[in-house]
Amino acid sequence: MNATQTVFVNKFTDGILDPNEEMEYAVRDGGHIVANTAPGCWGPMITPALKGGHEVTKPVYVEGAEVGDAIVIHIKSIEITSFATASGNDKPVEGRFHGDPFVAAICPVCNTANPDTVIKGIGHTAIHCKNCDTDITPFNFTHAYTIAFDDQKTMGLTLNKEAAETIAQDGRKFMCTPEQSIQNPIVTFAPHDMPATMARVRPFLGQLGTTPARPMPDSHNAGDFGQFLINAPHDYGITEEQLEDRTDGHMDINRVREGAILICPVKVKGGGVYLGDMHAMQGDGEIAGHTTDVSGIVNLQVRVLKNMHLEGPILLPVEEDLPYLAKPFTEQEKLRAKQIAKQWNMNELEDLCPISFVGTGANLNDATTNGMERAANFFDITVPEVMNRATINGSIEIGRHPGVVTVTFLVPESYLNNKGLLDLVKEQYKL
Repeated sequence: MNATQTVFVNKFTDGILDPNEEMEYAVRDGGHIVANTAPGCWGPMITPALKGGHEVTKPVYVEGAEVGDAIVIHIKSIEITSFATASGNDKPVEGRFHGDPFVAAICPVCNTANPDTVIKGIGHTAIHCKNCDTDITPFNFTHAYTIAFDDQKTMGLTLNKEAAETIAQDGRKFMCTPEQSIQNPIVTFAPHDMPATMARVRPFLGQLGTTPARPMPDSHNAGDFGQFLINAPHDYGITEEQLEDRTDGHMDINRVREGAILICPVKVKGGGVYLGDMHAMQGDGEIAGHTTDVSGIVNLQVRVLKNMHLEGPILLPVEEDLPYLAKPFTEQEKLRAKQIAKQWNMNELEDLCPISFVGTGANLNDATTNGMERAANFFDITVPEVMNRATINGSIEIGRHPGVVTVTFLVPESYLNNKGLLDLVKEQYKL
């Protein structure tokens, strides 16, 4: 492929990450991916033609990336372009899907699978089947809000009924939906259950990663959402063993933000870097199931690391986002430790650096085990050692409920050097 130093991505998948589909974009090793991303969960969830729960960018081929390598993704910048969005807790509408409302929507009247839709009016009955004019949305809200942002995109405020309905009349404009996105804007529903609530803005990417080794709905490319694919009745049903082909690109970890570095496994030639599902803000856990999906402009720089054989992503958060116990030690702290060592006739101290392993699974316990096992396998150490280091020098943090965590701890520099990551980690934390 003709790889370029910078690629500008403005096309989206139909919700399926398919390793068999030829990649339209190619970037050089060390180059940049600049993308205009489409909103994540809710817009695609009320657009039955999309088959994955999200509308992520088409994957980018990274020159030189082979199966077994890793791709280092530096998140250079994230900029929100939406003026407003809507979100809330969801409830599937029975009779409007076959096994999975994110993937296999059907019209309850004409039985068309993944039908095209038209918008008629506003409110939760505004999404109609293009074939038979039936209300077709596979999801409704249980409790929801519309939120608008200030010009600097630093503060959000949830709106009252009148303001929400004004935005609903021209949803694509207020959400700045990219031109090639086909999703229905969720602000069309005009929810207003929680008006006049302020919220700080801190954007991040809910989807960032590499293409899985088998065709997979984008929102299900993780160990928790992927459970819905096991023995599913639709075209993308898989076995439990086949779920290992995932790459955990759908993390919803709020630390995947500007300044962070994500190291992703390569399971198909070229890696296939994709992104989307930008959120304006989210606390740990995304406990409502959804948060503030927005459009935005993202700048990534990518670099290939050979023969890494990762089982899942590794995250190097910005230092501010590290757990207290996993922050790099100051010179004053090191001096105090040396004094203790001298007292006990010890000559050496471990030089330690932060690292964070992403774990996913059917629930938080399984995700934690998965993250610890990935860390142990990567460094060729035992899980009990990971447990001890994460206990006194780190933390287990929830990315998404029910089953995404980060296992963060300080690791000896010798471990990182053996895996070729020491320079990268030291650069990230200015050590």
